[in-house]
Amino acid sequence: MVGIKNKTPHIYLIAGEASGDFLGAQLMKALKKQNPNMQFSGVGGELMAAEGLYSLFPMNDLSVMGVMEVLPKLKLLLKRIKQTSDNIIKLNPDVVVTIDAPDFCFRVIRRVKKKSLTHSKFIHYVAPTVWAWRPKRAEKIAKFLDGLICLFDFEPPYFEKENLSAIAAGHPMMENGLIEAQPLKIGKAAVPKLGVFFGSRQGEIKRLSPVILESLQKIINEKPEIELVIPTLPHLEKQIRDLTQAIKNPVHIYTDSAQKWSVFKACDAAIAVSGTVGLELAACGVPHVIVYKMNGLTFRILKHIVTTRFAHLANIMADREIVPEFIQDDARADDIANEVLLLLEDRATAQDQRKDFEVIRHQIGGKNHKPSDLAAEFVLKQI
Repeated sequence: MVGIKNKTPHIYLIAGEASGDFLGAQLMKALKKQNPNMQFSGVGGELMAAEGLYSLFPMNDLSVMGVMEVLPKLKLLLKRIKQTSDNIIKLNPDVVVTIDAPDFCFRVIRRVKKKSLTHSKFIHYVAPTVWAWRPKRAEKIAKFLDGLICLFDFEPPYFEKENLSAIAAGHPMMENGLIEAQPLKIGKAAVPKLGVFFGSRQGEIKRLSPVILESLQKIINEKPEIELVIPTLPHLEKQIRDLTQAIKNPVHIYTDSAQKWSVFKACDAAIAVSGTVGLELAACGVPHVIVYKMNGLTFRILKHIVTTRFAHLANIMADREIVPEFIQDDARADDIANEVLLLLEDRATAQDQRKDFEVIRHQIGGKNHKPSDLAAEFVLKQI
């Protein structure tokens, strides 16, 4: 980019959960390639801290979702909205990049614009799912955003028709060693390895671990030789160890992000809490099922406003069920266990998923460019 190396842009980033921390870290790496002296401020997690961000407060304060789940933390969240927006006004950065967490991030942006005549440009990374629910959000966010970085090809048109500049950058996980990673050698050779993904939030783990653990016991009863592979985040490791201490089979817990894709690819099948990890497993070619339960009131509200038929992004992109979904009342241990056993024992069923995943992987690959490089170019064009 012409002239960009002759100045020191100040980029303010806000991430609210683990997946946003990953996206933010990848974007920071790409921005630093343009200018090694790039100045960063904002809110993020450990991965963004490793790239040079000193977080205004712990990112985990924002890692909450669902109507009933938010209420106990509402006072803290309102405090963080004020603290973050005041910090942006004080620092007056060139660009503010908010990453996912729209309920928090959009409130911050609106407060900044209400309180200040800042020259900062505002870009949101990860498009709100207007194709799934609340389609009028596209028109609303176009009024206060300067740009939008989408992950998927089908998303920009929803926002461009509202005159909001948007780009489909692809998913950054496709550039972070995923393609090159080789399966990690775990436990005994030739013994099936089942990946277990309990979620990235403590609330999710608390809600979903009972049905996941019950499912695991049923699977173990049928395949007593099986070994469990559990990738998780460092701050959740103790919680996971406590949950799985009664399991007699080998349990391999990994928290090193450098091993992430190799650990994923070591799994013959997986059970995963619905979320970003489902798309990551699809990209790695790991047959799996997804599980999710939320507060009953939250679920009833969402049932009336969600327009998509599926929860898993691979299913949404394919417009059919590639990955079995066990959501809310359908999250029954017998059904989950039977589907996982089918993936482990029936090669044709597992192979059908893998073939569909190849198509999905091509769709999120970034079109021969690193997704974070495309995202960084888009950010810097705003300066």
